[in-house]
Amino acid sequence: MRRRIYWLLPDVASARRTMSELLLARVEHRHIHCMARDGVDLADLHEANVLQSSDLIGSAQIGLGVGAALGAAAGAVLAMSVGLDDASKPLVVGALAAAGALFGAWSASLIGASIPSRRLARFDAALARGEILLMADLPHRRVRDVEALVLAGHPEAHFEGQEPQVPAFP
Repeated sequence: MRRRIYWLLPDVASARRTMSELLLARVEHRHIHCMARDGVDLADLHEANVLQSSDLIGSAQIGLGVGAALGAAAGAVLAMSVGLDDASKPLVVGALAAAGALFGAWSASLIGASIPSRRLARFDAALARGEILLMADLPHRRVRDVEALVLAGHPEAHFEGQEPQVPAFP
């Protein structure tokens, strides 16, 4: 697991310099994400994608659980009302629970992709003022070193905390 570290930077030039230092400190490009208000050109920066900027993952998780529960309930009603033998009832319940989970995760993720991230809502005012949000996903053992590096080299950067439990992939 990784930890996501947040910094607010006053402008794109500062974000570019900070990102360059992170790259020199061997933080992989794919683990650095930048966000800005609409209309700000982040061409040289690794812009946050839908996974970082929306509620896609959280919505998919909720949809998975709700879909599984509704699918299992529908499977139980169907198994009891159709008159299946005792060996087939758990298979029907399980199959409908799995189908409900898949459908729930898919449909909720479509909705979640269009909703701004609730975790990033605290940065809305800063982004509206033109500041740049820089996020870095770091292994736990590197967090303090990278924080110190950025704060020492960029007094204009405002450390905004960290978030535990960021998946190690993408």
